[in-house]
Amino acid sequence: MEGFLVALAVSFGVIFVAELGDKSQLMALAFATRYRTLPILIGITVATAVVHLASVAIGHGLGAALPTGWISLLAGLAFIGFGAWTLRGDTLTEEDKRKAAKSGKSAVFTVGVAFFLAELGDKTMLATITLATQYGWFGTWIGSTIGMVAADALAIIVGRLLGRKLPERTIKYGAAALFALSGLWLIIEAAAELL
Repeated sequence: MEGFLVALAVSFGVIFVAELGDKSQLMALAFATRYRTLPILIGITVATAVVHLASVAIGHGLGAALPTGWISLLAGLAFIGFGAWTLRGDTLTEEDKRKAAKSGKSAVFTVGVAFFLAELGDKTMLATITLATQYGWFGTWIGSTIGMVAADALAIIVGRLLGRKLPERTIKYGAAALFALSGLWLIIEAAAELL
C-alpha cells in the first residue's frame, strides 16, 4: 500500500505541474467557453485515463515509446483544422443552443478525441511513461490521471469565468487562436523529434 501511495502522490504532483500552461490545458480553457463543465471533464478524464494507461503499460512493461513524432504532427495539423473550423463558425438557432447545452454526448466525444490526440506523445505522456519505470503502474496511472484532470479543471474554471464576461466574437477568435497555437505547438514538438 505504501508503494501505491508514493506512486500516486509523485505522479499526481509531477503531472499536475507538467500540465500547467500545457497545450491541453489551453484546450480545456477553450472548450470551457463552448461546452458545459461536466461533459468536458468526462471527455478529459476518459481520454487521459486511456492515454495514461497505455503510458504506464509502456513504461512498466516495455520501457519503449510510441512513434510520437508522427502522431504529434498529425494531431498538430488536426488542431489547426479545429482552429479554422472555429473561425468559420456554425450558425445555431436559439433552439440549437438549448439542445447543445442539454446534450453532453457530442461534447464528451469532441473533447475526448481532441485530448486523446493532444496527449499522444505529449510531455505528460512521456512523464507518465518515465514515472511508471520507477513506481508501481497502478498508482502512477491513477495519480497521473487525477493530476492532469485537476490541472485542466482549473482551466475550465477560468474558461467559464471568461465565457460569462466576454462577447461571443471574442470567444470565437480566442478559441480559434488557442487551437491554432496548440496545433503549432504540436507541429514544433514533432519537427524537433523527427528532424
